Amino acid sequence: MVCFLPTVILRHRKENLKKCSLRGLESRQDCTFLRYPEDSLPLLSGYILLDVEGEELSEKDRGSGLFLIDATWRYAAIMIKTITMPDTILRRSLPKNFSTAYPRYQTGCALPEQGLASVEALFLAYRLMGRSTEGLLDNYYWKKDFLIKNGLNAT
Repeated sequence: MVCFLPTVILRHRKENLKKCSLRGLESRQDCTFLRYPEDSLPLLSGYILLDVEGEELSEKDRGSGLFLIDATWRYAAIMIKTITMPDTILRRSLPKNFSTAYPRYQTGCALPEQGLASVEALFLAYRLMGRSTEGLLDNYYWKKDFLIKNGLNAT
């Protein structure tokens, strides 16, 4: 059995939890939720920041932990600039051929179709890294649309 570092999710304190795609994952043992700016980040050595920049995430990243920022595009940009991260943290992107099913109305996202909902990004990252995706999309309203749109199955 392979053991993975927990996924660290830094959620902005102003994130609307009624609209948050990660809602319902807070009790998962493989996820640690922190609140920005109140909570301090743990040591993120061996972690990958999911970002729109960087080399594509792949199974070769399997042994790394995931660090995900959960906020609107505007808040996420501020968070990235203000949090202290080790120089060793890698930035990885997700393949550009995946698109969101989340009906986005906010501005600030340069490519709204490629701007995935946080749970969609987490699902794809787990899948690409060879982790189990079981239960990740269970509470996601657009689960079926996302899977169909991207030619995926939930396992």
